[in-house]
Amino acid sequence: MDKIRNEQLLEQIEPVKEMIQTCIQCGTCTASCPNNEFMDITPRHMWRLLLTDHAEALFASKSFTMCSSCYYCTLRCPRGLELTAAMSLLKQAASRLKLKKFQRSSLFYDAFLDSVQKHGRVKEMEFMTHYFVSLKNPVIPFGYASLGLKLLSKGKIRPEFGFGGKGKLTGLFKKVAELEGMK
Repeated sequence: MDKIRNEQLLEQIEPVKEMIQTCIQCGTCTASCPNNEFMDITPRHMWRLLLTDHAEALFASKSFTMCSSCYYCTLRCPRGLELTAAMSLLKQAASRLKLKKFQRSSLFYDAFLDSVQKHGRVKEMEFMTHYFVSLKNPVIPFGYASLGLKLLSKGKIRPEFGFGGKGKLTGLFKKVAELEGMK
C-alpha cells in the first residue's frame, strides 16, 4: 500500500483498535466462529495484527468479510469485547478505502442496504438484480440461475411487486446518518 493509503488505513482502524485493546488473546472468538475454517486469518490473529500495527496484513486477507454477524464471539468473549461490531467496522473501513479486493463485498452490502432503506425489508429479487447490475458483468448472474430457480420453485423467494413496510425505517436510517455525521 502506498503511504497515503496506509495513513488512511490507520485512521480508519483506530476505532477498532480502541474496541479490542483489552483483548487477552484467549482464542474464544476463533473457537466460537462458525466461519473460521474458511478464513486464512483467524479472528484471534486479526486482533493481534491490529494491536501490533500490522493492519496491512489483515487487509491483504478477506477473512473479516466472512463474518456473518452471528455474535457468538461477542457473547462468549471473557472480556466482553464487542467483536462483531469490530468486524463490522473493518468491513466499513474496507468499503470507505475502496480497495479493489473488497469491491464485490461492498457492492453487495450497498445493494442490501438500499433494499432495506427502500422497502423496510430485503426484497430478494430487486436486491440481487441491483447487485448484479452493479457488478457490470452480464455473465455472473448465469452462475446463480439454477440456485434462483430452485429457490423460486420452493417458494423461498417471490417476485413481489409491492410491500406495505415502505418508509417505516426512514427515521432509523436518518438517525444513523446523523450519528455517523454523514448529513
